Amino acid sequence: MRRAICPGSFDPVTNGHIDIVARASFLFDEVIVAVGINKSKNRLFTAEERMEMLREACREFSNVRIDGFSGLLTAYCEENDVQAIVKGLRAVSDFDYELQMAQMNSSLADIETVFVPTSPEYSFLASSLVKEVATFGGDVSGLVPGFVRERLVTRLDERRRAGDA
Repeated sequence: MRRAICPGSFDPVTNGHIDIVARASFLFDEVIVAVGINKSKNRLFTAEERMEMLREACREFSNVRIDGFSGLLTAYCEENDVQAIVKGLRAVSDFDYELQMAQMNSSLADIETVFVPTSPEYSFLASSLVKEVATFGGDVSGLVPGFVRERLVTRLDERRRAGDA
């Protein structure tokens, strides 16, 4: 079985993430979308919330499962018989960073990295930009699934109210 992993923070999951997962699901027998869990990082959504949103966003892909991981990605890959890491590339700057990561990962484990260029309509899309636009009241409905937009707006409203209290 050819198994691949699509790792990330997914805070929140975007249409660009889903596009890469969908395309990976055609290339591999099984795709694990792995949410990086790092308690020292300040995320908008908890790891479990991010995994819940991914389960909903990826439910149409029968060969995709969602999981969390902490520590080295290569260790997770070895423990779960994963042969490839799938990474979406938006721009040359992504390639510079991801190539270094791919080479490091290859030095740590027998794993290949597969680079998938983002679809042009998502080439600018990043979770951090989505959060920033939503924070200032911008419309992110074309950038994330509807249910993610609702959760994002609700969470940002909760944080604003907590800051005002």
